[in-house]
Amino acid sequence: MRKSILHCRLTRALRLPGAWTCAWACCWVYGWSVALSPASAEVPEHAQVSPTVGGFVAFDKPGDDGRAIVLRWSGVESGSQVLLSRTLGDEERAAVIREQRIAAAANALAANASREVAEQAAADAERAMESDLELGWKFIGVASGPEGAVGYEVTDLPTADKGFRFRAQASRDGVRSTAVETLEPIVTERSALFASRLPLMVGIAALSFLIGWSVWRACRVRIPQLRKIPALNAIDEAVGRATEMGRSVLFVPGIQDMTDIQTVAGLTVLSRVARTTAEYDATLEVPTTRSLVMTAARETVQAAHFAVHRPESFRPDLINYVTDEQFGYVAYVAGKMVREKPAACFYMGAFYAESLLFAETGNAVGAIQISGTAEPSQLPFFVAACDYTLIGEEFFAASAYLSGEPAQLGSIRGQDLGKALVAVCIVVGTLLATIGAFAPEGSAASAASWLVDALG
Repeated sequence: MRKSILHCRLTRALRLPGAWTCAWACCWVYGWSVALSPASAEVPEHAQVSPTVGGFVAFDKPGDDGRAIVLRWSGVESGSQVLLSRTLGDEERAAVIREQRIAAAANALAANASREVAEQAAADAERAMESDLELGWKFIGVASGPEGAVGYEVTDLPTADKGFRFRAQASRDGVRSTAVETLEPIVTERSALFASRLPLMVGIAALSFLIGWSVWRACRVRIPQLRKIPALNAIDEAVGRATEMGRSVLFVPGIQDMTDIQTVAGLTVLSRVARTTAEYDATLEVPTTRSLVMTAARETVQAAHFAVHRPESFRPDLINYVTDEQFGYVAYVAGKMVREKPAACFYMGAFYAESLLFAETGNAVGAIQISGTAEPSQLPFFVAACDYTLIGEEFFAASAYLSGEPAQLGSIRGQDLGKALVAVCIVVGTLLATIGAFAPEGSAASAASWLVDALG
C-alpha cells in the first residue's frame, strides 16, 4: 500500500512540466562544472612544474671600476627566462623615502591637521621606511637563451654603502617559479687595474715609447726630414708680394676661442707670418672674434717683432677685437677686404659657414690666399677658392715644420709610427674578419673576435 502511494506521488511529480525543466538544468550545470574544473583541465606537461633557479650567487666583477656585479645560477630549463631585480641604491632609496614623507605630510594636511602633526606624520613615515629592509626592488633585466641562460652582468650600478641584494625568478609560458635571493648584500670594490682597459694601456704605452724614442733619436742621432708642404713654403712668397705691392697682409685666426686646438695651431702659423712681415716691413692686420684670442695674437706678434730686433714696428692697434657674433664678424672682415684690398690673406683656425665667404671675397680682390683648418666640412671650400690649403694633420704639424726643432720633428715622426701601427691592426683585423666570415668555426674567426674585444 505504502509503495503504491509513493509510486503515485512520484508519477504525478514527473508529469509536471516544471520538474523536467529543473532536472535538465541541474544536469547541465553539473556537466559544465565538471568540464571546467581545474582538476580535469588539460595542462601542458612542461607547465605543470614551475621552472626553478638553483645555485643563485652574485659576486663583484674583478678588474672594473666598482660598478658591476656578475650573477650566476643553474637549473633553468631550456627556453626559460630569468627575471632579475635588485635592491635600491642610496640615492634611489633616499628618493623613495622623500616621496613617502611628502605623501604622509600631504595626507595629514588634507585632513585639516596642524603643521606639527603633519611634520610628525612625515617623520614617522621616514622612520618606518628606513627600518624597512625590503624597501623597493628595481627590475634590472631579463636573461634568456636558446639553451637556458646561466648568467647576467649588472653594470652602471649606483652607490650603495651597504651593498646590493639580488632576486631571480624563472618564467616560462606565463608560469613563474618562486623567487630566490642572494644570502648577503654584495658590496662592489673599485679595482686598481681595469682589465677591460688593459689593451688601451698597452696601446698608449707603445705610442709613448715610439714618440719618446723618435724624439731621442732626433736630438741625438739624426733629425728626421719632413716632406715639403707648399702652403707653408708659400708664406714668404705671399708676404713678399704684399710688400712689393705696398698693400697689407690679413690674418684671420678662425672664429673659436683659445680652448679650441685649431686656434692654437693657427697662432703658431701667425708667429711665422708676423716674423716675415716684420722682416719685410709689411703691414699685418689680425681681426679677432674673441677677446682672449686678441690678447694671445698681440703677444705672438710682439714676440715675433722682438725676435727680428724690430720692436718699434709693432702696432697693437692693428690686432683688434671685433665681435663674438659670427656673421657680424664676417661682415666686418669682408668689408675690410673689399675696401683695403690686402695682397695676402691667411685663414688659419676653426671655420664654419663663413669659410667660403672669406675665400670668395679674397679671390675677388685678387689676394693670394693660404688657408688651414681641421674641419672636414670646410676643406672643400678652401681647396676650391684658395691658392694653398693645409689639410688636416698638415695644419697641426705646421709649428714643427716651421720651427725645425729636433724635438718637435721627432714627435711628428713618433706619431706617424703610431698611425702606421694602427693601420696594420686595421688591415689584420679586416683580413681575419673576412676569413672568419667564410669559416665561422675556424681560428681566424676566434682571432678576429679577440681583436675586437681587445680594441673595443
